[in-house]
Amino acid sequence: MSSPEIQVHKAADGKLRQAISAGLNTFFADVPAVQGGDDSGPDPHDLLDAALGACTALTVTMVARRRQMPLDDLKVTISHVEADGVYRITRMLEFVGALSDEQKTYLTGIANKCPIHKALSGRFEIETRVAD
Repeated sequence: MSSPEIQVHKAADGKLRQAISAGLNTFFADVPAVQGGDDSGPDPHDLLDAALGACTALTVTMVARRRQMPLDDLKVTISHVEADGVYRITRMLEFVGALSDEQKTYLTGIANKCPIHKALSGRFEIETRVAD
C-alpha cells in the first residue's frame, strides 16, 4: 500500500528546525537545545511514538463506534527505551467509559491490529536515493 509523500526540509527559522509537509498539513520537528536545536517541536523519536499512539487511538475509537460500544475516550501513553540496539516501546491504554472487561479485552486486541503497530512489528526495508 502506497502512502502520500512526506516532504521534510529546513524551516525558515530555527537552528535545526525541520518543516514537515504531509498532504495538506504542515508541522515541525526539532531537537533539544543540548543537541543543537531550539526544542521547538517534537524530535523524530517522539514523532514515531506519536504515530503509534495516534493510530491506536483512532483505530480503537473507530471500531468502538462502529460496534456501538460505550467508549467515551481512549488515552494512550507511549514511552520507549533504547538499549543494546533494541527500541522498546511501552503502550499504556486507559479506556474511559462504561466498558465491560470483555469489551476492553476486545479493544486491546484491536489496538494490536492498528496499521502502525503492524508496521512497527513487521520488517522494514528502506531504500535511499539521491535526487538528480
